[in-house]
Amino acid sequence: MSPSLDVQQIQTDAEEYFRRGNYYCSEAVVASVRDNFAPEMPDALIAAASGFPIGVGRSKCMCGAVSGGVIALGYVFGRTTPGTPADARSVKTLELANELQQAFRDSHRVLCCSVQTKGMDMASGEHKAQCIAFTGEMAAKTAEIIARELELDTATREV
Repeated sequence: MSPSLDVQQIQTDAEEYFRRGNYYCSEAVVASVRDNFAPEMPDALIAAASGFPIGVGRSKCMCGAVSGGVIALGYVFGRTTPGTPADARSVKTLELANELQQAFRDSHRVLCCSVQTKGMDMASGEHKAQCIAFTGEMAAKTAEIIARELELDTATREV
């Protein structure tokens, strides 16, 4: 993992992945965290995010951008061995995942895609623009949480 984090670059990359149609929201968040912070992250984790777009398998339930952020947080902070509900890594990851989803709720009221996209044509520019924005927002918030928890420098790169 990188010793620093460029939050803005993670946001920009996630938005571009989605905008160009390379990835859906959840995959774009995971891929941008991998590309900018955790290059050792296996491609399989992006694949694991592939079922979450459009509110988990197109059910329009929970926003896929939030799901992607939760996956990335789990990769960085989650446990890999069995334990109890009191396991410190489990407790911490749940706390951070809750923080991420609460940030989305604070900004957008609900996690539900069907509410967020009510009245929008799924093929419209309005829908895509909103999802690109949500993807970037959740990628940035995920990066901010990671940086804060790992006490990483978040200075942006000079272009």
